[in-house]
Amino acid sequence: MDEFILEMKNITKLFPGVKALDNVNLKVRSGAIHALIGENGAGKSTLMNVLSGIYPYGTYNGKIIYQGKECIFKNIKDSEKTGIGIIHQELALSPYLSIGENIFLGNERAKHKFINWDETHRKSKELLKKVGLKEDSRTIIKDIGVGKQQLVEIAKALAQDVKLLILDEPTAALNEEDSNNLLKLLLELKGDGITSILISHKLNEILKISDSITIIRDGSTIETLNKGDKDLSEDRVIKGMVGRELTNRFPVHDSKIGEVVFEVKSWNVYDPIIENRKVIDNVSINIRRGEIVGFSGLMGSGRTELAMSIFGKAYGKRISGKIIKDGKEIVLKNVRMAIDNGLAYVTEDRKSAGLVLMQDIRSNISLANLNKISVNQFVDEHKEIQVAEEYRKKLNIKSSSIFQNTGNLSGGNQQKVVLSKWIFTNPEVLILDEPTRGIDVGAKYEIYSIINKLADDGKSIIFISSELPEILGICDRVYVMNEGKIVGELSKKDASQESIMKCIMKHDMEVT
Repeated sequence: MDEFILEMKNITKLFPGVKALDNVNLKVRSGAIHALIGENGAGKSTLMNVLSGIYPYGTYNGKIIYQGKECIFKNIKDSEKTGIGIIHQELALSPYLSIGENIFLGNERAKHKFINWDETHRKSKELLKKVGLKEDSRTIIKDIGVGKQQLVEIAKALAQDVKLLILDEPTAALNEEDSNNLLKLLLELKGDGITSILISHKLNEILKISDSITIIRDGSTIETLNKGDKDLSEDRVIKGMVGRELTNRFPVHDSKIGEVVFEVKSWNVYDPIIENRKVIDNVSINIRRGEIVGFSGLMGSGRTELAMSIFGKAYGKRISGKIIKDGKEIVLKNVRMAIDNGLAYVTEDRKSAGLVLMQDIRSNISLANLNKISVNQFVDEHKEIQVAEEYRKKLNIKSSSIFQNTGNLSGGNQQKVVLSKWIFTNPEVLILDEPTRGIDVGAKYEIYSIINKLADDGKSIIFISSELPEILGICDRVYVMNEGKIVGELSKKDASQESIMKCIMKHDMEVT
């Protein structure tokens, strides 16, 4: 067997006005887990789309040598036939089909044009066992969580007899337990001789399981680091990614905290589908002017449900309690009323709920505050362009122009567009739900700097994150949630990973 299962030689890929890849070289050893990392927009996904045939032969320059032979992939089916499987960050499963149907979609177990359902579900059961899923293969995809859906995608790839598995940000939307299960599975697949290419911004995961790490910056290969190298560390990898030492992950901030601006008292919310299930239980919180207040907790603790229910009852039923702003009770019956009363909510799901990906930057930024740029109910395009240019410059949105589709931006720049949209509404209370999910360390630093500037301007900020280091690095105070309740409140001085987990564990012990 060749030492290298894959060599990509001098790959260059052009888009109109942009050189996405510039003579990129990549060599992947057989049976290894090879990480591909870089800042948002560095070219990682583009390179993998070239490899998998999504960008077909002839649309790029360079050579792909796979298992010792040059490949000319005209489409993704060609690469799948050779044993290359790709799993994108946005899962490509059909939500209303069963697990078994999804696993063999396009690869049906059929004879004489009739699908053999017994064989489909028997084979699916074998594959599900291999990836560690106990679900029945007849279960509908929409009825299982994102972590389990990732495992179904891997089972689908294994059904194609995959030899080289490409995973693009597979743990971005997963909690810690699901992420660890997925990493464990990759190590098991490695034991079975399957090679993996892993794209991720989670450097701790990369360093934990990767045999080699190739860094791409601005469309070019910077270097490849190997397990066992003396100076292999997160700081070393970050330097390669951003081209400089990043001594502080979080910008230094001198908080200027004022009076209480926003309060929620005795807040209760029930599940919109399971009507007797209480999701938020008697929660009371307060936020001061210029303060960044973190909300920490395990997945399912109720942080997003709390935020959305506060934001004009965007989530939940049978909602009760009081919202007090500037000392007066306000009633927010819908999202429009929330915006009109100075609230803004940046969703954790920027692609589905935060942006209109088919529209340009200009249209997305003005979307939540069209009244401000309208005359007699008609949008003043000149004003809209001025506003978009202002925010593009202010938030350093990297794009060809304000007329570029947001779907073509990197994750970090998409997040800046979402922030621009809500900052343009001039909110007094800004709710940020996982604002740095799926973006690189350099882009994160820029987002943190923007948040600090907003706090300095007197905004009150609710900051929800599953990453404890950033909760501790940017927040002035921390509320800890578990099972829909506030189980702890910690000052910046007292907050630590240990103290946050103690609050959660103490509550669990009291409940049991």
